[in-house]
Amino acid sequence: MMENVFKTLCTGLFTELKNDELLTLSFCGENSQFIRINNATIRQTGLVDDATLGLKFIANNRTCEGSITVSGNNDVDMGRGVAEIKRMRSEAQEILEDLFLVLPTNAGSSREVKEAVGLGFDDAVDALLPAMQGVDLVGIFANGRMYRGNANSRGQHHWFQTESHCLDYSLVTSDHQMVKGTYAGTDWDQNAYENYVARSIKKLALLNRKPVRVDPGMYRTWFEAAAVADFLDMFSWNGISEASLQQGCSGFGKMRHNDQRLSPKFTISEDFSSGLVPKFNSNGEIAPESLPIISNGELTNTLVSSRTAAEYGAPTNYAEDGEEMRSPTMNPGDLAHDDILKELGAGLYLSNIHYLNWSDNPGGRITGLTRYACFLVEKGEIVAPIETMRFDDTFYRFFGTELESIGSTAEVIPDVLTYGQRSLGGITCPGILTSEFQLTL
Repeated sequence: MMENVFKTLCTGLFTELKNDELLTLSFCGENSQFIRINNATIRQTGLVDDATLGLKFIANNRTCEGSITVSGNNDVDMGRGVAEIKRMRSEAQEILEDLFLVLPTNAGSSREVKEAVGLGFDDAVDALLPAMQGVDLVGIFANGRMYRGNANSRGQHHWFQTESHCLDYSLVTSDHQMVKGTYAGTDWDQNAYENYVARSIKKLALLNRKPVRVDPGMYRTWFEAAAVADFLDMFSWNGISEASLQQGCSGFGKMRHNDQRLSPKFTISEDFSSGLVPKFNSNGEIAPESLPIISNGELTNTLVSSRTAAEYGAPTNYAEDGEEMRSPTMNPGDLAHDDILKELGAGLYLSNIHYLNWSDNPGGRITGLTRYACFLVEKGEIVAPIETMRFDDTFYRFFGTELESIGSTAEVIPDVLTYGQRSLGGITCPGILTSEFQLTL
């Protein structure tokens, strides 16, 4: 249904163009179930059939963008689209020429449909509730199909369709301490879901112990996969972007210019083989299935958009214009889950971190807060939760000189944002053990 709607709009809107005008269309839709949960009780359920169409109009090396809500009624949608084209055509006469404009091409079309044995909408409530009884769980469950499309007036056409689920939740104690959890996947596995929630409930019991305040200083630290994912997410913000490196505002400048390296144990790639996100970007360009970014501690590639390639002369690998990672995958190591506390010995066990920012971009220094089920460990045992602390340290240390071990299992940490629409993708990574990590206050 959604694919046909997109095809029909493409056919109709491309005929509205005049000579030397170009148009790229980007489709974003979903057929989703949303369930809101509070105190382990269903508070709201709903189904969403929604789609938007983005328009990128080019004429005389000038670009205008717009969007419409797609109703599924072709007459209505065509009317909205034609009106947007007229508006952009008029606006394009008033703006400056874009010196680094990348024109759309027809480099071949694609179609990728990922089927899943998902959780039926009618079955979701009965599947979710039993595992969370007896605790105060608050969260949102999103479930269903998502659609992405891209086409241009030069004949290129892409379609991507996938199915997934995600439960983003917090378990809350009587004094408002929290355990954060995110269960996500494609095929629904009832046992895996119940086991995941059960692990969170075990952490909740530990939070009932009196929190302790730890002093600022260096601590041996285990980061769970969710915390590592937050660090890796920073790589997309003035990180491994070629434009950021060229402009001197990237934290990875030392790796390019000062011959600095991370740990040989650290490897991360842009990997689309999981099928969680489409390989085509908003310009319809198709990225390689796998692109090594950092291999055994060495900077192998940066993310280079076609626009950056035009401006700086670097070969493009068809990154998004913002040159953020779309499907990052960090290689696991050999530290088994059952051995984590023993290997940690004494230090910190951080389930989640929060509110990260660069405190020193050129130095690769990141600051943030500990949050949600962070614990003090002594003699290989969790003894108490810790009060919230600020950290400030450089990834050249915790992914580099101080990286001791990497967990043996990589987890998919999904993008759980639902503002306007469900997000695709996430970060695949394991946990890490560092010999030192700096808490500041």
